[in-house]
Amino acid sequence: PDLPSVELLEQTHVFPGAYMFKAIGEDDHTFSGRVVAAVRDEITDDHEPAIRIRKTASGRHVCVTIEPYVSDAQHVLTIYEKIYALVMVW
Repeated sequence: PDLPSVELLEQTHVFPGAYMFKAIGEDDHTFSGRVVAAVRDEITDDHEPAIRIRKTASGRHVCVTIEPYVSDAQHVLTIYEKIYALVMVW
């Protein structure tokens, strides 16, 4: 996958802070939960991330947007890798 570099993340975001991830996959009734669980497994603070789930017009796919509090750019990349293992498109 084409992940952003640590340098780019550090230039364009303030860490620590919230970071928005989006994942799109088949709406198989488990995808959203698996994405949320993968992100929650990587966060260590008590902040509950903002989560939005939206189905596509056809209803075949779902988009999960989650904004956890991350410590640094490497934390972002670790979460991306966890999500990437689950997604169809990103």
